[in-house]
Amino acid sequence: MKYLALLLVSLFGLKPAPAQPIRFAFVTDTHVGAPATAAEDLQRTVNDINAQTDLDFAVFTGDVTDFGSDEEFRIAKQILDGLNKKWYIFPGNHDTKWSENGCNSFRKVFGAERFAFTVGKYRFIGCGSGPNMRMSPGLVAREDVLWLRSEVGKLKGSDQPVIFMNHYPLDESLENWYLLIDELKKTNIQAAFCGHGHANRELNFEGIPGTMGRSNLRAKDQVGGYNIVTMQNDTMTFAERNPGVGTKAAWRTIVLENHHFSQQPAKAYPRPDYSMNEQYATVKPVWAKQDSSDIGAGIVESDGFCIYPNTGGQIVALSTANGAVRWRFATGGKVYSTPEVRKNRVVVASTDGTVYCLDKRSGTLLWKQETGQPIVASPVIDRNTVFIGSSEGKFRALSLADGSVRWTFTGVKGFVESVPVVDKKRVYFGSWGSSLYALDRKTGDSVWRWTNGKMRNFSPAACVPVLVKNRLFIQTPDRTVTAIDAETGKEIWKTNQHKGFESMGVSEDRSLIYVKCMQDSVWAIPSNSANGQGAWFVNCRYGYEISPGPLTERDGLIYVPTDEGALYVIDRRNRKLLWSHKLSNAMLNRVWPLKNRRVLVTTMDGKVALLTADRVLF
Repeated sequence: MKYLALLLVSLFGLKPAPAQPIRFAFVTDTHVGAPATAAEDLQRTVNDINAQTDLDFAVFTGDVTDFGSDEEFRIAKQILDGLNKKWYIFPGNHDTKWSENGCNSFRKVFGAERFAFTVGKYRFIGCGSGPNMRMSPGLVAREDVLWLRSEVGKLKGSDQPVIFMNHYPLDESLENWYLLIDELKKTNIQAAFCGHGHANRELNFEGIPGTMGRSNLRAKDQVGGYNIVTMQNDTMTFAERNPGVGTKAAWRTIVLENHHFSQQPAKAYPRPDYSMNEQYATVKPVWAKQDSSDIGAGIVESDGFCIYPNTGGQIVALSTANGAVRWRFATGGKVYSTPEVRKNRVVVASTDGTVYCLDKRSGTLLWKQETGQPIVASPVIDRNTVFIGSSEGKFRALSLADGSVRWTFTGVKGFVESVPVVDKKRVYFGSWGSSLYALDRKTGDSVWRWTNGKMRNFSPAACVPVLVKNRLFIQTPDRTVTAIDAETGKEIWKTNQHKGFESMGVSEDRSLIYVKCMQDSVWAIPSNSANGQGAWFVNCRYGYEISPGPLTERDGLIYVPTDEGALYVIDRRNRKLLWSHKLSNAMLNRVWPLKNRRVLVTTMDGKVALLTADRVLF
């Protein structure tokens, strides 16, 4: 037919009929839940899309909600169900970072977290990006990376043009951007879409034409907006549309073509820098493994067993000696809870709403306590009692022996994410309701509640509190360290001098509080300080840093996990950086130092390793 059309043109001067256009709505960053007008903005957009009979479908590219709550998802889904056209959706970082449901509800509510479909000759592929549950730069989940590889595999030998969509730009703001680009360049990738930046922008992702769309929010305008995308005759145009007002002139035009990336000379595009591993060459993995899922919690070790959870819903036990799998236990949901071990019992919670107690040696279930709601918090065991928070406004004390409930506190505002701390009288924990609680450890009665009075994003929820004698220390996302009287809940001092985010720790002798700053340095503050003034600091040169992983000291070494997969180790006695090692380009979780200067580490993208350093360094 193509040659017949050309013959008719040459013989009779007839022009072939233009290709049937593909037109769709490109909507992003709707942020239902905040500001107050977000739901109204989305409803206006849905009504506007419905009124246009020439639109084929709509895509929603992440940050559908502002805080990832079930209520926000419900509102958004109710509005989107009013669309009279096909629509496709995936989550963004706001849908997954503050997820009371452990990143499970998006799929349950919307039916999927990614999409792949064909319209005309084009294959549309899209998936979301975190960070999932832990504050860090953007990251496409390990499961989604593997899914994309399978989708690319299906196109092998095909020249079908591909349009890719993600919430983040395919650049260094997304920790594993290069994995996606390398996969996409195996296909006839012709364009890539993203949101996240809330503005219309022309981008380029290593030769792939990229386009960022504006937020659907109205901001300071009267109405919000989205983009109308038109594909016709190998050309793609973007035009901003304001619901009820009209469509502006096209602001972006892309020629859709096969770039033949596999045939092009190799170019030196930016890639993660692992040169620190050459600088500290005596630091090496004793063993290392790659999980098929993300790992969003810390690893623990006991008597030759190292145990970690993954977002595939498993609890995995490895041999500390060689990394061999000793056992696996499957739960019914993603797991973001760091296990706690007491003798031969392992206690961990799952987002399937259950607290599990397993036999450390075999992984056999000893007991379980079902709560009915997802749990993303981690347990602590003290005097044969398990203390753990949940996502339905409750905090529980369970019997380590059989899991029976000793008491339940029902007055939690927001949900609990972190690890509680316990003393002889009380248990302390924070929540994503801008609050820190002290409960009577025997009865669960409220003793006091502290709040910084700020919006929920600044809550004392991700930080693991530090308790020294009668002082409780927290670091909140408003860049503030606060010392609180554990008896009364009154502030002793507060400082924003160190500009940390959520990560802190305590020295082995409990004389120092360690604060990981957001830029390069770790500060040491005397735990008996009258004003929070730092005693000394070490410049680790890790750059900009926001991950919540706590600092840990063992045998005079301070272990500092970071959000780009590098572990920094400080010699406390000499107050200097001793070594660093980069395992991945994704966030390190809470690490577990062992004797003989070895340390167990896990990363958000599923790497597990036992690192060791040659004694010559010391």
